[in-house]
Amino acid sequence: MTTHRPPHINGLLALSPAFVFLILYLGASLITGDFYSVPVSVALVAASVWSVIIFRGRSLQHRITVFSRAAGRENILYMVWVFVLAGAFAALAKGIGAIDATVRLTMMCCPAGFVLPAIFIAACIISMSVGTSVGTVVALTPLVVEFAKATDVAVPLYVAAVLGGAFFGDNLSFISDTTIAATRSQGCKMSDKFKANFRIALPAAIIVLAIYTYLGLDGGTAPAIGSSFTWSDVWLVLPYLLVIILALIGINVTVVLLSGIFAALACAIPQGLQWLEAARLMGDGIGSMSELIVITMLAAGMLGIITAAGGIDALLRSIARLKPGFRGAQGAICLITGAVNLCTANNTVAIITAGPLCRSIATKYDIAPRRSASLMDTSSCIMQCLIPYGAQTLLATGLAGISPAAPWQYLYYPWALFLCLAIGILITKKSRQ
Repeated sequence: MTTHRPPHINGLLALSPAFVFLILYLGASLITGDFYSVPVSVALVAASVWSVIIFRGRSLQHRITVFSRAAGRENILYMVWVFVLAGAFAALAKGIGAIDATVRLTMMCCPAGFVLPAIFIAACIISMSVGTSVGTVVALTPLVVEFAKATDVAVPLYVAAVLGGAFFGDNLSFISDTTIAATRSQGCKMSDKFKANFRIALPAAIIVLAIYTYLGLDGGTAPAIGSSFTWSDVWLVLPYLLVIILALIGINVTVVLLSGIFAALACAIPQGLQWLEAARLMGDGIGSMSELIVITMLAAGMLGIITAAGGIDALLRSIARLKPGFRGAQGAICLITGAVNLCTANNTVAIITAGPLCRSIATKYDIAPRRSASLMDTSSCIMQCLIPYGAQTLLATGLAGISPAAPWQYLYYPWALFLCLAIGILITKKSRQ
């Protein structure tokens, strides 16, 4: 069987493009205290060029081809479709006043101090219902940006609440890709995996809800919206309400966004909105997503070369050489899945890639399949939520118009989940599997 990894490329060198990106982007941002100091696109260009350079043993044309094929994979182009439609809908909904009307209605029903925890709860419920964190981000992010402005709260804080709630549901939902991948790779029932996950995720969610409640009550202010909600605003709320309902039902995210666009047009054009103005709004929204699309494709290409150069295989082999005990084996499963997720920026792909090795570790150390499936799903969600180049973070921050690293300091949920996961590993005994 042939391998794509040239023999003279060692594992550390193959993984180095990811380190280059993290050092240039996160390192510089943390040193300067400014998440805008190094544009993520520039850091990714540098890391991508470096990935092509270190992928030796192939012609330059072949290396560029490997990069391009990874950047143009089916799932990447699907995300581009989502970005384009999300940008068009968000700009159109804002332009016709739909988002402002929805904010006014919410403020009328919910005190400003409780908006932040309400956003987290809504994200948890929607993501559990639809089984996708991306769909949740699309449905809520444009709305929460206006909430943040209305309550004079930092936009990254509200975006972080959406991301945390989105991954809570993605981790637990029966129809989530990660749940399906984890249960199939480990050979257990979804209901058993759900019970194991629930014991970890629920305490983490309660901790984060308490934090957001405290922050909301401490920092919530009166709405800064110019006028109160009136019954004439009902028509403007309908497009956004339709998007949320369709997302809850579990309709494909592209269909949800197209439905929202048509609903916004149907509500606004009879009220005097011109077709050309509507087209301009949608064009501006699509244009605002251009950097996000470039970032997504650069990251996919770079990670494709890492995989082709043998970086993932080397990572798995290195971790497999460890000889842990029962608790250490659980930590190894989490480490393997999280590390692969760091290099692939896709939690489902990480679970599928690491699944066979994690299952062999679970079998060797008497870890029940439902437990190993829970460990894999949870650790992948933690990593996917924390990395600034994950699709969910890129989409949320792109819609919010902020740096991909800006919400990082407010991402309480993945750290709470990590804490609960670590405690669960420490207190779990074989007899209780």
